[in-house]
Amino acid sequence: MNLRQLLDQLRRDRRFMDNVTRWEVIPPREAEYADFPAAVDPRLVEVLKGRGIERLYSHQAAAVRSIAAGRSVVIPTPTASGKTLCYNLPVLGTMLNDPQARALYLFPTKALSQDQMHEVHDLVTALGADIKTYTFDGDTPGTARKAIRSSGHIVVTNPDMLHQGILPHHTLWVKLFENLRYVVVDEVHQYRGVFGSHVANVLRRLRRIANFYGSDPVFICCSATIANPRELAERLTGVEMEEVAGNGAPQAEKHFVFYNPPVVNAELGIRASVVKTARRIAERFLATGSQLIVFARSRVRVELLLTYLQRSGRKVGIKSGQVRGYRGGYLPGERRAIESGLRDGSINAVVSTNALELGIDIGRLDVCIMAGYAGTVAGTWQQAGRAGRRNDISCVVLIASSSPLDQYIINNPDFFFGRSPEHATVDPDNLVILMSHLKCAAFELPFAAKEDFGGTEVTGILDYLTEQRVLHRGDERYHWMTDTYPAEDVSLRSAAPDNVVIIDDATLGGQVIGEMDLFSAQELLHDDAIYLHGARQYHVDQLDWERREAHVRPVAVDYYTDAQRKSELKTLSSDDERPFITGSLAVGEVGLVAKVTVFKKIKLGTHETVGAGRVHLPEMEMHTTSCWWELPEDTHGRMGDAGLDLGEALKGLTHLLGRVAPVFVMADPADLRALPMVRSPFTGRPTLYLYDAFPGGVGFARRLFDQFEDLVDAARSHLERCPCRGGCPACVGAAVDSGGTASRGAAWLLATAMSAEA
Repeated sequence: MNLRQLLDQLRRDRRFMDNVTRWEVIPPREAEYADFPAAVDPRLVEVLKGRGIERLYSHQAAAVRSIAAGRSVVIPTPTASGKTLCYNLPVLGTMLNDPQARALYLFPTKALSQDQMHEVHDLVTALGADIKTYTFDGDTPGTARKAIRSSGHIVVTNPDMLHQGILPHHTLWVKLFENLRYVVVDEVHQYRGVFGSHVANVLRRLRRIANFYGSDPVFICCSATIANPRELAERLTGVEMEEVAGNGAPQAEKHFVFYNPPVVNAELGIRASVVKTARRIAERFLATGSQLIVFARSRVRVELLLTYLQRSGRKVGIKSGQVRGYRGGYLPGERRAIESGLRDGSINAVVSTNALELGIDIGRLDVCIMAGYAGTVAGTWQQAGRAGRRNDISCVVLIASSSPLDQYIINNPDFFFGRSPEHATVDPDNLVILMSHLKCAAFELPFAAKEDFGGTEVTGILDYLTEQRVLHRGDERYHWMTDTYPAEDVSLRSAAPDNVVIIDDATLGGQVIGEMDLFSAQELLHDDAIYLHGARQYHVDQLDWERREAHVRPVAVDYYTDAQRKSELKTLSSDDERPFITGSLAVGEVGLVAKVTVFKKIKLGTHETVGAGRVHLPEMEMHTTSCWWELPEDTHGRMGDAGLDLGEALKGLTHLLGRVAPVFVMADPADLRALPMVRSPFTGRPTLYLYDAFPGGVGFARRLFDQFEDLVDAARSHLERCPCRGGCPACVGAAVDSGGTASRGAAWLLATAMSAEA
């Protein structure tokens, strides 16, 4: 049986189709070609024609023309659409004609850096040119670093290394910065939220140093398909961008199946195991001889599925070595061998974490199975892009877990298959993040009086740092005056400067296994918490708050912990307001005083409470940004007339909006918090707050303020489709009574919100 025959069989299989929420057939698309632009060096054209590339895709030619004209561009096209040539052709062409020219390539992961470095190196070798390409990251030997700094034409690195290893030592990189012509930023959709806000400031520092040495590089950004690629690229780089529209790459017929495992516990909203379901479906495709990739959300799931599929493969004549796993923790040589085996066809199947989601070259496979939603629409399409040979049919199966985010996507396929709904959000001017990078920038180069930073006025902050004796002002310049090295203390993954270090006391000498911001640590690292790291369970023996250390040890228990935080929210300022269909909306600054007081032990599988404990930690204060919805004053009375409780309704609606909102702003569910008030002291009305879970905010609240109508409509649709009997974790939270008060009340509020006459 071949792949097409299996797909026909599945469509006739009633048991399978009963759980399919959408079977989308994406028709084949012919390639759109364009001649090589005149700007492409003839030597490059000759090399490409020798590889069978007679013409470029239309988007490749458009990108090359714009870059040759000196314009910065963003190229938002799917996986395997040939984005690499969009930047390699102009970069290499410039270096063929100007041996002094330099380029900096930024990739979010080491694996992607290595993969792209090899691709550039292959082109350079075929050209026979003296264009030196090097990777500069934490694994680069000290003996090689001097050569890279002095003679590297193309330096391939990542934002963290640029932040800590290159910019603070720019005097050692004079050759690079004096001649920097291009900066390539790949996978820009990965740079969002806190991480993206940090990276935007790192790029501000990069441009500032480049300008100091007399260069003004062109930025070439590549992105997956999102709703606002140009806006995101401009916010990240600080330069005006041209968006290269369209995708000229060909595509064969692709079947995209949304599969929701059957409910096994309706009251708790729990569905059949996503791992077991993925195993069963993958086995059927494996039997066809199709080459497939299975994406899993954790290392443990990868290893489980790998074990299952190796056993299944043997039954159909596939050797264990032809079914491989791929995740962080594998040695680089092992990963390279797996990538090579996928390209040459010697490996039939691979089970991977999202490590293979990005553009690492593994060829084109027949089938992609996702054991759980990738977290974003863009990420899901990137994983799906791994399947789809140019001339053959391919299939993608997305299997939903019981999580609220998975259930929202699987039950709203129109949301997924329509125009990209996701807006990636960054806020480079977040005060906490901005101040951290101003310290780094001042260490690198003194600030002139009235000098801006990426277009942002920062004199007030520089004066404050002078008062704190971090900077010294003299001769109309601000100079760094402390002995510390600021970049070492700034993590690109956290907004707050202070973190809790997580120490595994079971290891020799106490190995540091991670870190966490203070606000999250109170919920997840309190004494007696069960902390999950890399899918392993750890018991928190002690959270040493003064020393910012959490001491943990590995355990294997059948429960997890859920801390309860009491929060008091005060509205400090309203920056913008607008009427809503019912009530009004506002966005502004809020102050939050929060304290974790108790935690519950919840049994895995059944979700029943099996224990509880108290938490003794200090209160924490945080200023952040929030979007809030003020309901009309008479809402309480009208709900009472309808036999509904406003408090339960707001609680359920808060849970629901908190689960749906991250989809719109490409945020992790932990990045946003929601808080209901039956009567807000600030508004005097029933009010629902959605706020950024980071000091200063990173732009999520503002985005939700702009998209609130879409958010409410999506929440109402999700609640109507939820199959639970009055409330579950996937919609309004676990049912608190048999009457489903929270569910019915939330539905009433949503219906009212979308109808002024209701």
